[in-house]
Amino acid sequence: MKKSLVAIAALTAATGAFAQSSSVTLFGVLDASVARMSSSTNSITGLSSGGQSSSRLGFRGTEDLGGGLKAGFWLEGGLAVDNGTSSAFKFDRRSTVSLSGNFGEVRLGRDKSPAYLNIEAFDPFGDAGVGGNGGSNLVDSKADGTPEGSAPKRASNGVNYLLPKMGGFYGQAQYAFGEKPSNQANDTQGNSMALRLGYAAGALNVALGLGTVRGGPATDGVNYKSTNIGASYNLGMVKPMVLFATERGNGRRVDLFGLGATVPLGQGELRVAYNNFKRKDVADADSQKFAIGYGYNLSKRSQVYGTVARVSNDGAAKRGLAVSSSSLASPTIANGDNVTGYEVGFRHTF
Repeated sequence: MKKSLVAIAALTAATGAFAQSSSVTLFGVLDASVARMSSSTNSITGLSSGGQSSSRLGFRGTEDLGGGLKAGFWLEGGLAVDNGTSSAFKFDRRSTVSLSGNFGEVRLGRDKSPAYLNIEAFDPFGDAGVGGNGGSNLVDSKADGTPEGSAPKRASNGVNYLLPKMGGFYGQAQYAFGEKPSNQANDTQGNSMALRLGYAAGALNVALGLGTVRGGPATDGVNYKSTNIGASYNLGMVKPMVLFATERGNGRRVDLFGLGATVPLGQGELRVAYNNFKRKDVADADSQKFAIGYGYNLSKRSQVYGTVARVSNDGAAKRGLAVSSSSLASPTIANGDNVTGYEVGFRHTF
C-alpha cells in the first residue's frame, strides 16, 4: 500500500513539474474605428479594423527542455473586426516553431522580415492606421516574381536566427526560400534574405535593417534591395525618433525620411509624425505626409484613440494612406491628388 501511495505521489509530482515547465497562451487584439478618407477625387467613410494596432488572434507556447533549452511555437492570424472575416486559421501573421538557449534562437516558418522591423519600431504609429508611415514595399507592393512585394512585412518558408542577450546588442537574420525548381532559369525567384542589427540601452535604441528579394519572371531575375536605419531616444517628457529607408530595383528607387515623436500626456500618449517620400527615378513624384494622434488609456488593456493624417502629392505622385484594414476601400487617387484621413476608434488587448 505504501509503495502504491509513493508511486502515485511521485507521478503527481512529475505531472506537476511537467505542467510548470510548459505553457500555452491565447492572446489577441481587437481594434475598430470609424474612418473617413478623402482625396481630391472622392471619399470613403466606414468602419475600419486596426487603426491603432492590427487586429489579431493567436496562440503561443513554450516548453522547458532542460539544460537551458526551450522549445516554442507561435500561431497568429489577422482579424477584420468591422465585418467579422478572419484569417486566424491561416495564421498569416506568424506561424513558427523554435528552439532557443544560450546560443540564441532558431525559428522556422512564417515571420516578420527583420528588414521591416525598423519601419514599425521607429514610427510613432507603428505603421498602423491612417497615421502609419507605409514604409514597406516602397518600390512596388506587387513586384513581379516576388511573394509579397519589393520589401515585404513578412516572409514565408523562412529560417531565422536571433542573437542571444549580449548587453544592449540585438539582431536577427532571415533566409526565406522561394521554392522554385532547379531547372527554371530564374530558379532563385522568390528567395529573400534580411538582416537587422541594433543596440538598445537606457533611453537609446538604434538599428540597421537590410533586405533583398529576388523577383522577375521565371526566365530572368530582378533583385529588389532595401536598407533602413532608425533611432529613438526617450527623454521622459518626449521620445523623438528618426527613420531613413531606401529601396531600389527594376530601374526604380524610392527614399523615405521620417521624423516623429511620442509624448506622454495625461492618461495617454500624443503621437506626431512627418514622412517625406522621394522618387529618384521620376521627376515631380514626391509625397509628404503629416499625422497627429492621441490615445487615451482606459486601462492597461483598453484604449480609445483618434488620428488625423494628410498626404500631399506632387504632380506625378498618387500616394495614399496606409490603412491597416483591407476591408475598407481606399478612395480613388489620381496623380497630384491630396489625401486626408480621420480615424476614431477603440482597441482592446487580451
